[in-house]
Amino acid sequence: MKYHYSMVIQWSEEDQLFLVHLPEFSWQQFHTHGKTYEEAARNGKEVIENFVEMLIEENQPLPEPRILPKKPLKIA
Repeated sequence: MKYHYSMVIQWSEEDQLFLVHLPEFSWQQFHTHGKTYEEAARNGKEVIENFVEMLIEENQPLPEPRILPKKPLKIA
């Protein structure tokens, strides 16, 4: 299934890993990680799928996806 949730991937010099934050699931700062950017993105997608499945099973509402403004973005 395809979900439209945000994922922020940041390099951590301290951990020597890419850390993944999922803003719509704000109950913790970082949700997963990866040794490469691609691995972090795959892990983030898997965590989103697991969170959605868990919330559905518990009859909890899903968070609203963050959506960019509808007006065109100006790129500098």
